[in-house]
Amino acid sequence: MNYFLTYTVYVLILSVLMGLSTWKLFKKMGYNPVFAFIPFYNYFIVLKETKHPKWWAILSYLPIVGPIMMSVFHIYLMKKFGKSLVQHQVLTVVLPFIYMASVNYGKDVEIEDENANDLFLTDEEKNIKKKDSFIGSITFAVVFATIIHVFVTQPFGIPTGSMERTLLVGDFLFVNKWSYGYRLPMRPVAIPFLQGSVYDFQKDGNPKNDGKSYVDGVKLPYERIFQFNKPQRNDIVVFNYPQDSVHTAIDRKDPYVKRCVAVAGETFEMRGGKLFVNGQPETVLGDQERQRRFIATTASQLDIPTLYTNFGFLPVVEREIKQVNPNTNEIIVIGYKYIFTGLTDGIAEEIKKLPQIKTLEEEILEKGSSDISYYPRKDSNGEILFDKNNNVLFSKKIDTSNCIFPINKAWNQDWYGPVRIPKKGDVVAINKETLPMYRWIISEYEHNSVSEKNGQILINNQPAKDYTIKQDYYMMVGDNRDASLDARFFGFVPEENIVGKPMFTWMSLEGAFSDSNSSYQADGWRIRWDRMFKATNTGEANKTSYWWIAAMILILFFGWEYFVKLFRKDKSEE
Repeated sequence: MNYFLTYTVYVLILSVLMGLSTWKLFKKMGYNPVFAFIPFYNYFIVLKETKHPKWWAILSYLPIVGPIMMSVFHIYLMKKFGKSLVQHQVLTVVLPFIYMASVNYGKDVEIEDENANDLFLTDEEKNIKKKDSFIGSITFAVVFATIIHVFVTQPFGIPTGSMERTLLVGDFLFVNKWSYGYRLPMRPVAIPFLQGSVYDFQKDGNPKNDGKSYVDGVKLPYERIFQFNKPQRNDIVVFNYPQDSVHTAIDRKDPYVKRCVAVAGETFEMRGGKLFVNGQPETVLGDQERQRRFIATTASQLDIPTLYTNFGFLPVVEREIKQVNPNTNEIIVIGYKYIFTGLTDGIAEEIKKLPQIKTLEEEILEKGSSDISYYPRKDSNGEILFDKNNNVLFSKKIDTSNCIFPINKAWNQDWYGPVRIPKKGDVVAINKETLPMYRWIISEYEHNSVSEKNGQILINNQPAKDYTIKQDYYMMVGDNRDASLDARFFGFVPEENIVGKPMFTWMSLEGAFSDSNSSYQADGWRIRWDRMFKATNTGEANKTSYWWIAAMILILFFGWEYFVKLFRKDKSEE
């Protein structure tokens, strides 16, 4: 069903519930009871009668914001009829239409002027009224922030090093949701500011059992409005992880940030760790710092903290090189092996000059070797099983989330493709060779059933030899090529998963997130002042900082009331 049609149905259902539970109250306020059933106008009347800004009625049916505002408006209405105690407000929020109906159809319900008895209030009652006013201020602050978060821009943190050193672990960005057209919310009833999960209540480590931050039963289809641009090659893009199996709602899947290296209709390829698009080497932008995996051997241990001081945080795994002493049969350490998961060419050259370094070589996987992962075997308690040599035992079940895409190709992250990125309108052949590449597109992204029977491939229970692609897809790859879970593993990113484009870094904290792939971690937290309020997606080597704009906004936000009072004071003195 169309988004706007579905949305209209939800609005009409809520309006009918509002009307059935309040029509008598509207009549007592001097209005035609039918007005209680009219969307937006019903809340306009409530706000008018309770002496609140009438334009707030616009917010009453907005996704995510609407349920909050409705609860506030319902409380206003109940106070109008004398239901102002805490228990009344709780019932109004938790069981809105049921409690309001009990008041509506109850006897002896009359309008009360909540300000009429202010002169006779006790100190305790005055304090309660002040608390209500304070809670109201907090509520509208939350509503305002929610509107910005849902409809304008969303904060996003970088927890992994997949985009190092273009984006650093601990960078916090603001993402423009209108860069590629605004994607309308698909789960309109949700807790503000939370992405998908609330908390692991079961403590079982299974994210599928975690509490959800949204009501999955109230859903809207995908729709994007005002789409004047689409992701372009080399854009840094935020999108929802396509193969997130925890959340069914597209806009509630985990957010990822990668570089769009190829758009719909283009050909992507990796040759010996180097990226090619349409047969040509990639264009490297001024702000793009590509990293590769290097392996170093040393005679003695490296001073990793000093390396951090000189070059910033470098994820590295340290391993001892051992051998048996033939004279004593003791195992002795003869050197060290360091696996750097991401070094730029410049930093690699500097590390190579260190006196402890014996060798430093870039690691490139062998061509033709397929990168396939399997799930570890577990016992009845969910614990991973090991053999007598303490090696993990693996099952025969393929872990597709950590395997090269598609799994039937002898590709790996260094030797990949060539592969054409699917484009809307493309007609692709469907057979046993191509099905692993297109199955997820057909079944999950474009919502068809796919099955195999008697050697035939069936789409929606009909034999199929080809399929027409219904939307554009993109190839998203991290700049830190050897430490990035990207489209080489989870496949093409559909257009419906695109969130937007990062605008600028508003905060950068070294040590904000730990790196599970590193033997060493950053020593405490440190603010990277040189990265704050710098634009993200300009492609320039020396980016402009917009800290002065941020400072002006903060001064206006926190100082506006002070300046207004100062102006009024001067005017009154005159």
